[in-house]
Amino acid sequence: MSGREIEFPSYNVIYRQGNGVYEEKKSRFIAQIAPADSEEAALAFIESVRKKYYDARHNCTAFVIGSNSQITRCSDDGEPSGTAGKPILEVLLGAKVTNAAAVVTRYFGGTLLGTGGLVRAYTQAAQAALQDAGIGFMQYGAEITVEVDYPDVSKVQYFFSSRKIEVIDARYTEKAAFDICIPAEQRELVKEELIQLTAARARITVTKEGYYMSKASVQS
Repeated sequence: MSGREIEFPSYNVIYRQGNGVYEEKKSRFIAQIAPADSEEAALAFIESVRKKYYDARHNCTAFVIGSNSQITRCSDDGEPSGTAGKPILEVLLGAKVTNAAAVVTRYFGGTLLGTGGLVRAYTQAAQAALQDAGIGFMQYGAEITVEVDYPDVSKVQYFFSSRKIEVIDARYTEKAAFDICIPAEQRELVKEELIQLTAARARITVTKEGYYMSKASVQS
């Protein structure tokens, strides 16, 4: 062991599944985007959309996987090369999201759109779905239980509020207990501040560590 802390990179993800629709010259572009934490999950989502829209002329796809966006794939599904899958992928990469899969289904309206029109349509549809889904911020953190006597409750609650610390759960029995989630690098500092704030009366327990989504950063 070198004594150096392991670094856990933060990254953006899709908050929930989203949908979007774009129409141009009677062609209808139906976009769907969903979380996918593996290539298998992305392919399964894509296949489910293909089955749903089996009668569409094109189901163009893209996905990005990995905390460093190390896996990227896209498909034009019969559209002219570079006019569908790549624009969808660029929407994901431009928003700096990962672990996401997107499918834009096209029902042909009878009028050719040209390469520029196709790029614009697939981009607009994918952006609409991403806007609907929202973006969350994943960071490596610690879940902590803080147990205090009732005279300390208001001070601790104010501390959480002023530091913008999310309270996951609160329980009031013989003592008050608060479950909070904070970035891992803030763990020791927060513990020290709570000990000082309560004159060492607070009982602080780290219950688990891992990646979690910061609700404060969710964009919709």
